[in-house]
Amino acid sequence: MSAASEAVAAPAAPADGPLHVAIIMDGNRRWAQRRGLPVALGHKAGAEAARRTVEAAAEQGVSWLTLFAFSSENWRRPMEEVSALTGLLRLYLRSEVASLVREGVRLRVIGDYSRFGPEMARSILAAETATAGGTRLNLNVALSYGARDEILAAVRAAAAAIAEGRLAPGALDAAAFGRLLHTAGMPDPDLIVRTSGEQRLSNFMLWQAAYAEFVFQDVLWPDYGAEHLAAAIGDFRRRDRRFGARP
Repeated sequence: MSAASEAVAAPAAPADGPLHVAIIMDGNRRWAQRRGLPVALGHKAGAEAARRTVEAAAEQGVSWLTLFAFSSENWRRPMEEVSALTGLLRLYLRSEVASLVREGVRLRVIGDYSRFGPEMARSILAAETATAGGTRLNLNVALSYGARDEILAAVRAAAAAIAEGRLAPGALDAAAFGRLLHTAGMPDPDLIVRTSGEQRLSNFMLWQAAYAEFVFQDVLWPDYGAEHLAAAIGDFRRRDRRFGARP
């Protein structure tokens, strides 16, 4: 399990934001099925869309980008699909690190990725270490991630700290609790995007999404590109964010 380290310096986002965009990448399977292709090819096309989106986010002034790549529920999918996804993740970690370093992108992985095994854990650590100096874009990839599991783990950590006398119960406020989450040190997402026309969070960033704006786009993830991200950001910038402070 990976806990985020301190926030890295990044280019300031435009005054009208968003600073942090999080995307639920949905639609790989349907994209493949509509074309009569194996599901694995849908995931491969989805990886290409992720590459395009990382490039577009940096170009459009986004400082933090979180991609929901593999949920804790995805382990219940057919074994051949899980194996294909796992192989694709390994390939991405091997093939993209040099490009991320060159483009100034810092990679961090959030979630219980220990479930992928020690080889994958070593690859993730190596990729995070190699890209640690990136300041153009902070890229978070959520692997084997589930928000309920994340919150429960934080609750257990807080309970243990209180029981051991390391934390006073009254000191456990929202900020202290946030430091126990996978996203410690990161800003909460300003904008959460979901593709494929579905309109739900699916156990993604439940705590962090408290004041996020939502955009649901009717495009399957493998077809996603810079123009779709620009449209979502444009929608965000037209909204009046009140944070509950005024009517």
